[in-house]
Amino acid sequence: MEMPKNETERLNALKRYEILDTPPDGSFDRITSLASKMFNVPIAIITLVDSDRIWFKSAHGLTGVEQLVREPGLCASAIMAEDVTVVEDAKNDERTATNSLVSGDFGLSFYAAAPLKTKDGFNLGTVCLIDKKPRQLSRDEESMLSDLSGIVMDEMELRLAARKTAFKSEQRIAQLEKEVKKYQQN
Repeated sequence: MEMPKNETERLNALKRYEILDTPPDGSFDRITSLASKMFNVPIAIITLVDSDRIWFKSAHGLTGVEQLVREPGLCASAIMAEDVTVVEDAKNDERTATNSLVSGDFGLSFYAAAPLKTKDGFNLGTVCLIDKKPRQLSRDEESMLSDLSGIVMDEMELRLAARKTAFKSEQRIAQLEKEVKKYQQN
């Protein structure tokens, strides 16, 4: 399986968001629900590609699955791209025809994914669309999918900034408490 050239740095970037294995979240669930409706697909997922798995932060239209092994995951390939990845008919596409999700019981036929790209250029996962019948995406639809991935990244950045601010506040409070105790002892 091909890996991004900067895989170690990419995984470190993923870890700084502290999002892996977090509980379901209404904000992300609304995005996948909206994506399913906007594109008229049965399945929309927000994925994060870890070292050995593809973890689903949110999965609309897919129950009972929280993650897949990374190989031969379509999302693991999609993070290698700079733009939207589209597989219109996976059964007839040499890149995906042998994938177990395509050739197996699941019967995946259409896959489109926009990478979740950090401000410093790391693709952490995707917002992806799945259907069991062949489909196409227009340029406008590809742009909308990219916008949805941007919204997901904005939400992740906001949460990271909030954690950093809370940590700094806790440090400042601890420092002030030390200063008060020192003052009280004198």
